[in-house]
Amino acid sequence: MHGAGREKMLSWRFRLFALSAFVSISSAQAANLKVGIVEQFNDYIREVEARLAPRFHGEDFLWSDQSTEGRKEVAARQIAIEPAKDKGLIEIKGGMIQDWQGAVFIKDAKLDSVLRVVQDYANHAKYYSPDVVTSKVVSHTGDHWLVVMRTLKTKLFLSDVLETENDITFENLNATKVYGIAKSTRIQEVAKPGKGDEHLLPEGHDRGLLWRLYGYWFYAERDGGVYVECESVTLTRDVPFGMGAVVAPIIRNVPGESLRSSLEHTRQAVLHEAH
Repeated sequence: MHGAGREKMLSWRFRLFALSAFVSISSAQAANLKVGIVEQFNDYIREVEARLAPRFHGEDFLWSDQSTEGRKEVAARQIAIEPAKDKGLIEIKGGMIQDWQGAVFIKDAKLDSVLRVVQDYANHAKYYSPDVVTSKVVSHTGDHWLVVMRTLKTKLFLSDVLETENDITFENLNATKVYGIAKSTRIQEVAKPGKGDEHLLPEGHDRGLLWRLYGYWFYAERDGGVYVECESVTLTRDVPFGMGAVVAPIIRNVPGESLRSSLEHTRQAVLHEAH
């Protein structure tokens, strides 16, 4: 094996070893969600919502209209994904915030058909499988839903089943523009999923792989179809000391990949239901 090939293999083996070590650390050591971490996240959310406020009133409604690269990808019927701030990863004391935004265009779709799919929470396990395992509507009044979901997140060696309770509200700006805000009100890790002794870990006392999940969704019917966009903001534990250089780049991409998957599943579900 040539020197370059040997170095590449050693580098890959080191990355696998480092990731395995991180998973072991995460599995063995619970990460506590402290009040200070929540306060930092809430402060960040206030900044996000202040920035999005004009869009909530219909001004510069679509992010992809303001992004040269995003507009190009959406026009090519691709899914545009990019960090909303600081390469998508904002380090805070005791945790990390991931902030990503994405867009997709669903050709020939109508706004009401898209909303029928995204608001059909009882069937999200069908539309968003395998990411969503189960979905149950706890309550629904007008444009407000309370939904409990079981989700599966996997990345190489890492697998995690989470039960999330989500408060979701939609606002109709006019006949062609609607936005929705989904905020987790409870996230609990499922220990030993699928086994006889399966149980929920105490909220905020788990591996810290997801503590908060907020999604800001924008739907616009235009140009012979519907644009679907989302800014996703999540909160997780911080990276164990000494593992940042190897693990952080991997963790940074997970929320973006999850958002890409959600947008693609939305497009496929709308197209499927239309036929």
